[in-house]
Amino acid sequence: MSGNISASDVEATLKDFWASRPRRPHDGRKIAGVAAGIARRYQIDPVIVRVAFVAMALCNGAGVLVYLLGWLWLAQSDDEVSAAEALLGRGRSSTPTALTVLLGLAVIPATGFFVDGGFTMVGGVLLSIGAIYVLHRGRGQLNRPETTPAFGMGDEVSTEEQATARVTPPAWDPLGAAPFAWDLPEPGATAEPVVAEPRPVRRRSRVGAVAFGLALVVLAGSLVSAERWDWFTAPHVIGLLVAVLGAGMLFGALRGGGGRGLIWLVVPLSFVGVAMTSLDLEGVDSDQVGASHAKPTSVEQVQDRYSASIGEVVLDLTGLPNQGKVTTEVEVGLGNAEVTVPADADVTVTCRTDLGAVQCLGQESEGESRHEEVTDHGADGPGGLEIVLDVRSEIGQVVVSRG
Repeated sequence: MSGNISASDVEATLKDFWASRPRRPHDGRKIAGVAAGIARRYQIDPVIVRVAFVAMALCNGAGVLVYLLGWLWLAQSDDEVSAAEALLGRGRSSTPTALTVLLGLAVIPATGFFVDGGFTMVGGVLLSIGAIYVLHRGRGQLNRPETTPAFGMGDEVSTEEQATARVTPPAWDPLGAAPFAWDLPEPGATAEPVVAEPRPVRRRSRVGAVAFGLALVVLAGSLVSAERWDWFTAPHVIGLLVAVLGAGMLFGALRGGGGRGLIWLVVPLSFVGVAMTSLDLEGVDSDQVGASHAKPTSVEQVQDRYSASIGEVVLDLTGLPNQGKVTTEVEVGLGNAEVTVPADADVTVTCRTDLGAVQCLGQESEGESRHEEVTDHGADGPGGLEIVLDVRSEIGQVVVSRG
């Protein structure tokens, strides 16, 4: 298997999965046979599949939704089509119509749970789809269902025409002794040039445009709804958008290759969603966006707190007198926090960042959940101005240095 995966490879793999999707067996099932069918199709231990479903169920119920969809869209081993397809009149299924309707109704609250579950559940569903993709790409050739080629009337007419196309022998075989070779050209005849058939023009799919339009409608509706319901927070709205765009990509792949360009929206939105749900930004309640600079010249001018939601805070304390005590906090949601202290001040500082880099009076570190605590009395030793600092950036850089 090649390490390079293109959009066409993903499309071909998903289409092949749908065409040869697992069937739910009657034996070995625990509930509806979804896990057993997947395990039998790809020849793996069914316990592994069941554990995966349980793990995905812990992602705010993602495994429950995926299992319900498998129950609806994976046919039983002796059925023509799945329960959902039978409800649409595409074939026969042994699943009672009433049960199919109930399963379809059960998907609705499960989908609501999907939306309410935030990005954790969206990520669980996407992770499930990714696992199915990897499994089919690596083991899709195993235990494939048998297919019977179907021939239409056009094929029969074509075969008959080929058998009866020539009823008189050519000049080189006047006695008709070799009818099996009558389709050979006459000796000395000039072969007609072969004209290449024009390449059919591929119709451009509208799946991507429709999915993008639906995403805009969802975004507009969410912004309007946010004024009345507190549920429509930024992480939840991003989860909705990723769900809509991801569904468009999946539908486009199954229907012939539309919606590939949506990946350039899904990936950055996913990163933003993960960052917003995994990092706690509630401590930053300022509405300030941009750069904030402050240089107090007296102890009384030092504020208890300097903060910004997005941007940077630069606090210069080198103009303070050499006596007294100040205590302050610097907090930034997304950006940098920089504090400069006098060369001889007694400084006790805590530097923190959830994701970024810390340079705290000579102590340096970078990565996730960085925390440094430093007490430094300066070049002249204890005595003089005393400064107590708490400097924090959720995502960004924290720098505390001497001037």
